[in-house]
Amino acid sequence: MANSPAQLDKPQRGADGTLAKALAPEEIRAGEYVALLNVVYELPSFFWCDDAALVPREQPVRILFTPEDGSVPLKVKSVCLPYVLVKHPEGRKFTLDVRRSKLARLSTRFAKTTWKAIKSQRPRKRKRR
Repeated sequence: MANSPAQLDKPQRGADGTLAKALAPEEIRAGEYVALLNVVYELPSFFWCDDAALVPREQPVRILFTPEDGSVPLKVKSVCLPYVLVKHPEGRKFTLDVRRSKLARLSTRFAKTTWKAIKSQRPRKRKRR
C-alpha cells in the first residue's frame, strides 16, 4: 500500500536512524557533535610527473580524502573561524581548519552512544596507592 504525502511528512515512530547534516563553516556551534566527512590535501603539481600540460607547475593539486576515523564523533569546544577546537572521545583536543575539513553535524543521541562505546574500549589507568 502506498503512503500518502501526509504520511511521508510525519516522522516514523520507533525509527532510530537519523541523518548527519553537512555543515557550512558558519553553522558550526560550540557544544554540538560533529564528524569529519572529508579532508582536502594540497600537493605541489610537480608531483604528477612534471606534466605542465595537465596542471601549471605553480598551481597546487587538491585531493579529497575520506578519513578512516571520520565516523568518530567530535565535540566542538570552541569556534574561531576558520579554526574549530574539538575534543575526541579519548580526551585529546585538537584544532581543525574548516578550509581543509568538511564537517557534518551528528545527532546528540548517536554521538553520546558512540562516545560511551569508544570510552569503554580504551584501557583504564590503575590507581596508585
